[in-house]
Amino acid sequence: MTASKAAILQDQPGHPRPADADRSRSDGTTRGDRSDRVRLADKSLPLFVLREHATDYAALFARARAEVGHGQCLCRTPALRLVIRCSRAGRYHLAGWPGEGELHDPSCSFHKLASELSGRDAYSTEAIHESDDGVAIRFSTALARKLSAPEPARAPTEQREGRTRRTVGLLGLLHWLWEGAQLTAWHPRWRRRTWWVCHARLSEQIAGCSINHEELTEALYVVPPFREEFARRNAAAFETFRVARLKRRGDTQRRGLILGEIRDVRETRYGVRYALAHHRGALFATAALDERLRRSYRPAFSEAAAEHGARRIGLFLVELSPKDNVRVVDMAAMLVSKLYIPADSSHEVVMANALADAGRAYVKPVRYDGSDLVFPDFVLTDTCPHSYVEVYGIQGREAYDERKRVKQAHYQNQGSSLIEWDVTEPIPDLRRR
Repeated sequence: MTASKAAILQDQPGHPRPADADRSRSDGTTRGDRSDRVRLADKSLPLFVLREHATDYAALFARARAEVGHGQCLCRTPALRLVIRCSRAGRYHLAGWPGEGELHDPSCSFHKLASELSGRDAYSTEAIHESDDGVAIRFSTALARKLSAPEPARAPTEQREGRTRRTVGLLGLLHWLWEGAQLTAWHPRWRRRTWWVCHARLSEQIAGCSINHEELTEALYVVPPFREEFARRNAAAFETFRVARLKRRGDTQRRGLILGEIRDVRETRYGVRYALAHHRGALFATAALDERLRRSYRPAFSEAAAEHGARRIGLFLVELSPKDNVRVVDMAAMLVSKLYIPADSSHEVVMANALADAGRAYVKPVRYDGSDLVFPDFVLTDTCPHSYVEVYGIQGREAYDERKRVKQAHYQNQGSSLIEWDVTEPIPDLRRR
């Protein structure tokens, strides 16, 4: 298949495409925008073509890997290196070169903040190991258990010198997925972001990854965007996941992961029922678990967040109940803006939406499992050097006020440009000067 043929394939009669494909590609850019371009061997192609039709270009991927050793991103001159990975199933994909993410243009799909602005930096290579073959994740919870044995203990996460965490928890995995799929970032060139875009990017992120020595594509079900003509196909895919992944095998109870947007939570006779957007099924949890999750993820379940139109993303660890219901064992929840940018509070949702409306390019740093890590609330990537945004939403708490003073002093000592918003005051002018 030629590049030109792949580029127009979505316009052919009878070829399935998302409802908003006329306006939005899988990378969030619209038709007519300059797409990210990469070079493989001697061929220059749009990145979205390689992502959506990777199998058609397997020979080109293999030749670039053998002859050059890497791909090249053309967002800068000279070009920047890209890792070429091949999954066990033989599917090729591209990833950013380690340590070079911040060198890419902020609108590039491979752009990343400096490592010190991400909770990813707190893990050892035992927790997240990258190689040419993909990414291996050591998850903190077993994905299978013996019914005759007590609940297995989580893998240890004792601190070591330097990078400290040897396993990745549910929230860490959710943040890794979101950050790796560049869903923590926004650039005005992308124009729009729907769940279709999120699903496409997340699917690309998990390709070639393993979790506790299992293929992540088999262990994790990312809820696909709903369209009536694809409803039967999606239902069949979920049933395959439910049976092939979660069905008990003798004395072994297998577990899986489900990632989707939480639409509604309702009480039932035995606990609560989680309804997910784009998904006709339901997930069930005990009242005790739901209460614990609400305490752990207060911003995601707050009334204030709902009032500001925030969304909630859940990563669920699930298994089948004796009655074949999908039962939630644990969950990580994340508050996000209208553009699916993570936020730590309803006030940050307001700021994330305001930054997008002002035409700013920005990134939300995420903590992974490091709840004690302190980052800027947002990093503006359309200035050089980057500038920062801080949202002050708590009043009269001494520890919070002290941390605020320390952060202000740090920005002043570094000579960094800073936008501050005390939520008791009107939101400041966010336009780029």
